[in-house]
Amino acid sequence: MTDQQPQQQPQQASLPTFNIEKIYVKDFSVEVPNAPAIFLEREAPQIDMQLNTQSAPVDAENGIYQTILTLTISAKIKDKAAFLVELQQAGIFRIQNLPQEAMEPALSIGCPNILFPYAREAVSDAVLKAGFPPLMLQPVNFEVLYMQQQQAQQAAGQPN
Repeated sequence: MTDQQPQQQPQQASLPTFNIEKIYVKDFSVEVPNAPAIFLEREAPQIDMQLNTQSAPVDAENGIYQTILTLTISAKIKDKAAFLVELQQAGIFRIQNLPQEAMEPALSIGCPNILFPYAREAVSDAVLKAGFPPLMLQPVNFEVLYMQQQQAQQAAGQPN
């Protein structure tokens, strides 16, 4: 046997950490204002989707952040509202030891990418339970949305 000291492990504190702590529905509503007459319409509804994300520290000292993905989906048949779905899909994330310049992209791209599949499932189920065919939302490229937002802020002369 040799008398070797065990090699020291690199400090865990310096390694970047990105963990999902909790995914939940913060707010959710479904409205079918023109039921039951709207179900007699045979045309496919025209769908409009609005999307927004926001992130904020919950406990910044411990790297805990909340991101909320808000979807507002309205459907019309002719001039009548078929349904309205409003969803706030939220997540609590532990993000530690990231360089400061990587925090905003992590919160604006990474977190919404994790939340979107949950939101898509919730919307599809709600629309189905409201009496309409399931609504399959197309994937969203949050990186492109983030870059567009950054370009718009730079064009307006606002700091990032």
